[in-house]
Amino acid sequence: MTWAAALVLLVFIAVTSLALEQAFQASARSAREERLLGQLYLLMAAADADEEGLTLPRDLAEARFSLPGSGLYAQVADAKGDPVWRSASALGQDVPFDDRLGPGVRRFHEARDAEGRAYFVEGFGVTWSIGPLPRGYTFSVAEDLGPYQEELARFRVSLFGWLGAMSLLLLVALLVALRWGLAPLRRVADEVAAVEAGRQERLRGIYPAELGALTENLNALLAHEAARQARLGNALADLAHSLKTPLAVMRGALGKGGGPPVEGPPQNPSLKEAMEEQIRHMDDIVTYQLERARGRPAATLSRPIPLAPTVARLLASLTKLHAGRAVGVERDLDPGLSFRGAEGDLLEVVGNLLDNAFKWCQSRIRIGARRESGLVVLWVEDDGPGITAEQARGLGERGARVDLTAPGHGIGLAVAREICEAYGGDLTIARSALGGALVRVRLGA
Repeated sequence: MTWAAALVLLVFIAVTSLALEQAFQASARSAREERLLGQLYLLMAAADADEEGLTLPRDLAEARFSLPGSGLYAQVADAKGDPVWRSASALGQDVPFDDRLGPGVRRFHEARDAEGRAYFVEGFGVTWSIGPLPRGYTFSVAEDLGPYQEELARFRVSLFGWLGAMSLLLLVALLVALRWGLAPLRRVADEVAAVEAGRQERLRGIYPAELGALTENLNALLAHEAARQARLGNALADLAHSLKTPLAVMRGALGKGGGPPVEGPPQNPSLKEAMEEQIRHMDDIVTYQLERARGRPAATLSRPIPLAPTVARLLASLTKLHAGRAVGVERDLDPGLSFRGAEGDLLEVVGNLLDNAFKWCQSRIRIGARRESGLVVLWVEDDGPGITAEQARGLGERGARVDLTAPGHGIGLAVAREICEAYGGDLTIARSALGGALVRVRLGA
């Protein structure tokens, strides 16, 4: 708005200055035309006729006619165009006088001499009765354009100075008015940022009627979200508590969970292992469903989470977990890149991708992230056996696995894919330049 207003003001000032200059130029030109016409009338009044022709006095009322090179010149020419009188100021000057005009004809124009010097020239044709036969004469007065051009230059300097000062004052007043008028929007932005950062729960300011509907709807949305989260939190707490006891009993029956095993007949080792596997599977499913049920806050109302520290924290944990293997990790993360969303979602996505890479790589992993078209694009690749196109199509399904003998339950990539889709992104699997799998995710935040 500031740039648009400044541009409009600049165009207005330019058009105004052009119009004023043209008006002043026309007024100054008209004034000189009237002044030269008055000089012509004075010459004709001072002229005297006899049988030999016209004569003019040596000293005229206008002193500049008697001063050589004064800038004001006069001439009288006969009907043939031959000069019969010239002012002393025109001696040695090549002034472009009018020399042949018909009786009663008056002309005012600009003309240049052989050297290119410009003049205002006023000519008037008359018929003078001398003896039995009238004679025709052309009275002509010329003025150097130098003083006129200097006057125009002084006017331009004065005009641009005043208009420039007025433009500056108008622009300052406009900026003050814009800042005052847009202050409520800045307050709304500050309060929304405070809500994102968790410093307040709703918008508290008093806003004009134009923003009333916006702020009221935002507060209603925030209140509805808070109430929904409270209800879900209570329901999830009840669900977690109800599932905790059965799982603890099953672990106790298998001799797990820190307590003494439940007494009973000896257990089949293969059955015990299968039950342990299924209990872990149930834990994963319960954890995922609880996270899914909680929902995800709107990205625009979430605190930005730096990506690099999150990746570093996950890599530190996975490196310790796989300490028995010499795995080299290359990072290509855009500095300052952040993700707007739930931190648990980011940990879930990146953690699943890195965990799979550590499981299947031979010795190298590469992770990178960039922001492209408003989306956070993150990729993880390894030098493992890789994933075929047919396998990649099936891995998006919950429980699908490439190698059933490897640890895991086959829900990691499905969880990551669903989180990406919840944020308006996607997950793709391709062949890596390192020889293994390349998993790329896009998160719309």
